[in-house]
Amino acid sequence: MAKPNYSFEKRQRDLAKKRKKEEKLQKKAASKEAKTQDAPEDGAEAPASGESDEAAAGEGKTGEGAGSA
Repeated sequence: MAKPNYSFEKRQRDLAKKRKKEEKLQKKAASKEAKTQDAPEDGAEAPASGESDEAAAGEGKTGEGAGSA
């Protein structure tokens, strides 16, 4: 009787896990991409306006500190 090759079996399990993980990541990325394409106006404008407000507020704070000193 042939002895079992455990390292081969382990390698096959690891490859299957890796393949399954890659498929899951691709599926997640495709889902995320589809969501961003569905509502680009709502999703893209809100963070952009929020970031510009924060950037303007940050610049104003620096100017005030430098002006008072």
